[in-house]
Amino acid sequence: MLEEKNDNLQNADGDSITGAGDTFENGYLPGSKIEDIDEDIDDAEDITSIHQTEGQLPFAPEEMLNKGKAKPDGEADNERTAVDVIDESNAEDDENGTAKEKEELPELNYEALSMEELADALEKFAQAENVMSVKGAIEDIRKEFYAKYNHLIEEKKEEYSNENDGETDGFEYNFPLKGKFDTIYYQYKDRKNNHFKKIQNDLQGNLENRLAIIEELKNLVDSDENMKEALKHVGELRDRWKNAGPIPRDKYNHVWNNFHFHMERFYDHLHLDRETRDMDFKHNLEQKERIIVRVEELLNEEDIIKAFRELQSLHKMWKEEIGPVSREHRETIWNRFSELTKQLHDKREAYNATLREREEENLKKKQEIIAQIEAIAQEPVTSHNGWQGQIQKIEALRTAFFNAGKVPMEVNEATWAAFKGAVRNFNSVKNAFYKEIKKDQQDNLNKKQELVEKAQSLKDSEDFTATTPVMKQIQEDWKKIGHVPRKYSDALWKEFKAACNHYFDRLHAKRNEANKDEIEAFDKKKEYLESLKEFELVGDHKTDLDAIKKHIDNWKAIGRVPQARRHIEGKFNKILDALFDKLSLSKKETEMVKFNNRLEHLAENEDSRKMQNEQIFIMRKIDEVKGEILQLENNIQFISNAKSDNPFLKEVHKNIDRHKEDLKMWKEKLKQLRAFNKQQAEADNNGENDN
Repeated sequence: MLEEKNDNLQNADGDSITGAGDTFENGYLPGSKIEDIDEDIDDAEDITSIHQTEGQLPFAPEEMLNKGKAKPDGEADNERTAVDVIDESNAEDDENGTAKEKEELPELNYEALSMEELADALEKFAQAENVMSVKGAIEDIRKEFYAKYNHLIEEKKEEYSNENDGETDGFEYNFPLKGKFDTIYYQYKDRKNNHFKKIQNDLQGNLENRLAIIEELKNLVDSDENMKEALKHVGELRDRWKNAGPIPRDKYNHVWNNFHFHMERFYDHLHLDRETRDMDFKHNLEQKERIIVRVEELLNEEDIIKAFRELQSLHKMWKEEIGPVSREHRETIWNRFSELTKQLHDKREAYNATLREREEENLKKKQEIIAQIEAIAQEPVTSHNGWQGQIQKIEALRTAFFNAGKVPMEVNEATWAAFKGAVRNFNSVKNAFYKEIKKDQQDNLNKKQELVEKAQSLKDSEDFTATTPVMKQIQEDWKKIGHVPRKYSDALWKEFKAACNHYFDRLHAKRNEANKDEIEAFDKKKEYLESLKEFELVGDHKTDLDAIKKHIDNWKAIGRVPQARRHIEGKFNKILDALFDKLSLSKKETEMVKFNNRLEHLAENEDSRKMQNEQIFIMRKIDEVKGEILQLENNIQFISNAKSDNPFLKEVHKNIDRHKEDLKMWKEKLKQLRAFNKQQAEADNNGENDN
């Protein structure tokens, strides 16, 4: 609330006038009689003359203003305060040049806007014709933009520091949006400064003009001019006063009080033309009653700010544009107006209190968000993915903080500082983690650089048989190594990939050249399979077996096929299985022929791993069959007293015989496999000796 001062003058309509002394009733001293009026006025003029000679403004006499009476019964301090608030606001608007064209600014939560949105809002407001009316909004936007910009720079600087072992000397960050923002702001600032200079230049001239009007009005009261001409002259003075323009704020009330004082003096002396005076009083009363009706309507306006702004305009109209009313209505009409002003003022105060409560709730929300950020910073995190999750939480909380709305102005800076501190603390913990794993990344970098050097040293090797497994192993080792510092990652990978691609491109070219013969072999085997469809057994065991073996030999003689087309071997084996099934061979003979064919196929493809697996498989089968035979023989011991023709006993003996036959077959396969391996080893040794 504004501090109440003992310097109020009550104007002709009962207005409480700031800056002109104690309450002054109807322009005269309290207790004055009608016959004393002229004497009071003469005293006032004498005192005014004294003030003028002392260099004072030609205002109403101070002695008269200071002799005022006590406050009317029931007149509360906040009634006058409501008027004072409006008077002071109107005076400020006049001085700033915002009284005539107030901008209807949207309510925006600038904290919730991104920097791009803030720049757009600045550009929109900066185009306002009345530069002073958007000053507050533009400064709020600028403050929020720079808060976010500085926070961004801090984050980028920390990232730079993390990537450069704590060094920040060479840090630079180009943010084009800031340049655009500054350009718009300084263009607006230039417009505002030019506007302000013009207003300041005009204020003194307007003050001198208004003082001249007051002096002219004061002289008119005592002039010999007839009433009709005097009324016309006063009307002209009122029009000139209305259009005289703003004056310095500290002179606003005092200058207006004096104008109103001398205007009342004039009307109170219209003894010769009371009809004209009464008509003017009536017209002024009707205008003020219309203002009162409008204020009553404003009490029901939902937009309190808009209503109070209009109330300011109505007060200005009441004081600047409408003259006095008759003495019998002055106090009544003013009391009605001031009471309505008080009610609307109280509604605005209640609205402001609601806003304050909302800001307090927003403060609690923001404090809770800050506490959550601080708690997250304390949570132990030991992995990159874990920290990414924490970063997402912090970003969500940042958004919630900006969307929470305004907080009380007196704690705004402290709240923002606490928020930045909590985020900065989180970033410090996060950065400490990444500084720790940076050591691991450096080790990984060294390992990968070694693999790159090794790959580059082998990329031109002609010994594909020996080099290919090594290159494949290098690639596997690369996959097992973790992350390296980001600034080396892409370049290192390109070097490694280029060396590997160079080698394997050469390998594939070599294989494609060698594959020509294999492709031809595939085509021949494909034709041979077609010819086998017409082959039929003649029924003679030896003849048919020799024919099948001949087909096997022919098939082998064709040669190897490409790895990707070896499915044709399976097709050939299926045909052989069908032919063997038609022969009257024993199971053992059939199996051994097939087995021999399989061994030769493995040897042909130089598949030593499969050959070794085959041997392991056979040895396991031998152990399994031996186990089955032993189990069956143990079972016979439990039924040793059974007769020889016992069906169960016969079945057991039959199974034992069958397993023994299988055992012989598996042993034969093992023997044949070992002999084959021995033969292959001798051949390899002979080949090495020849070399």
